[in-house]
Amino acid sequence: MSKIRVGTLALLALLTETTAPGRATAQSVLDRAAATITEAEYLERVGVIAHDSMYGRDTPSPGLDKTAAWIASELESFGVRGGAEGGGFLQRYPLRSLVVDLEASGLTGGARRLAYGADIVPLFGADGGGGATAGLLLVSGTRDLGRAIADNAVRAQHAVLVLPANAPGVDQEALRYAMTLRNAGAASVLVTSNADDASWSADAVRALEPSVVRGWEARSVGPAPFRPVLVVRTSALADLLRGTGVDLAALQARGAEPVRVDRVRELTLTLTQRSREEEITAPNVVGILEGSDPALRNEYVVFSAHMDHVGIGAPDHRGDSIFNGADDDASGTIAVVEIAEAMASLPTPPRRSMLFLLVSGEEKGLWGSEYFADNPSVSAEQMVANLNIDMVGRNWPDTIVAIGKEHSDLGATLERVNAAHPELGMTAIDDLWPEQSFYTRSDHYNFAVKGVPVLFFFNGTHADYHGRDDEVDRIDGEKAARIARLVFHLGAAIGNADARPAWNPESYARIVTDRP
Repeated sequence: MSKIRVGTLALLALLTETTAPGRATAQSVLDRAAATITEAEYLERVGVIAHDSMYGRDTPSPGLDKTAAWIASELESFGVRGGAEGGGFLQRYPLRSLVVDLEASGLTGGARRLAYGADIVPLFGADGGGGATAGLLLVSGTRDLGRAIADNAVRAQHAVLVLPANAPGVDQEALRYAMTLRNAGAASVLVTSNADDASWSADAVRALEPSVVRGWEARSVGPAPFRPVLVVRTSALADLLRGTGVDLAALQARGAEPVRVDRVRELTLTLTQRSREEEITAPNVVGILEGSDPALRNEYVVFSAHMDHVGIGAPDHRGDSIFNGADDDASGTIAVVEIAEAMASLPTPPRRSMLFLLVSGEEKGLWGSEYFADNPSVSAEQMVANLNIDMVGRNWPDTIVAIGKEHSDLGATLERVNAAHPELGMTAIDDLWPEQSFYTRSDHYNFAVKGVPVLFFFNGTHADYHGRDDEVDRIDGEKAARIARLVFHLGAAIGNADARPAWNPESYARIVTDRP
């Protein structure tokens, strides 16, 4: 992509114009900078990071690293400086890759041993591992589960959920039952599978792929208990039960009957799961445009979005296995990149500094933003606002939800800025889905709990959410460019204001966890 941008040409033209002094001149400069955010350039950039060559930008993955390097090069080309430790653009945070040790893991009962991979697999991948020796319960039927497992009926026992012979696998209903058994205190839960050899082998390969977990101290205290949920081949279970008198076929036939829990008194099982661990990292991208006011340049307006998505899955009927995440969240990522370019094109930057943060690991549990909030380039006290952008390229053409307006006077500032720019044809509205708690579900929340006022720009989910069809050709680039211009103007207003944004006191008391 050419390093000579539309914004540069616009500014050259601006310098030759005769303009009125004062506020009108400042506003015209901002308008010209905002106009450099165009539909064509926006879609071109979305097409770079939502391309198949990025392999769905999973955390971690080579495609994610490639995406981070490209974003860093774009920011550098604008004249934005690196904002990570040491002056670079990349902040790498620690992760751990866990792989099940197949030789050291297994389930034994009597003289028989079920092997990981061949006979059983963990439903949720590798974890820190553990072991448990307990009795064996067989749970069959589908009605009145709660009544059947009352009074600690499954506590500290290995519970096998016996699915009907024609069950399609571990569907949502089976998963719900399995988690109910786990939450009732079962030492482990094993769900039966009737898959043929080919299907079982393919599923086992996916189930035993490395699991990635955070590599720094979690905010929650203490390790998670070892109560795994596994899938066991029905044929392997039948072999384990040989000689006990259990009629497994009869239990499978109880699919529509009330749940029954049968104890296999002849067997005590020992489950052992061990994992091998490797230390790895994943990237955040941090860029800073220094403010123009000596007294305010040590305060920062933070623009954020997550550059990661969910990676690669099983091929669909068209052979498509890549989840490109054009809306989630290439749309927000490129909005931040476009805003950075527009800010950098200003002859005089805003009074406060602008910090551009593209994080990863959002899809895993807000990892990147949490790590940055805990290990920031600048302190949380220096951050006056966080404007987070996640999924802004679909749905309605003339409105965007701004979640968090009620928690600080950022809401009033946004309404003033929005009213001052009717040419954008974009209205920021209140949270339409408070019952879904989106306020706690994207990266801004990690700043809010640190005491930074936030707004979250979000157009809601859609049928392609986390699907293979979240592609560039479905993005409304004209709309997304207008949203980016609105957030640009908002960021400039916050950056140039005499006073920093202020919390609603009730919201501060409820949300900010590190308050004195």
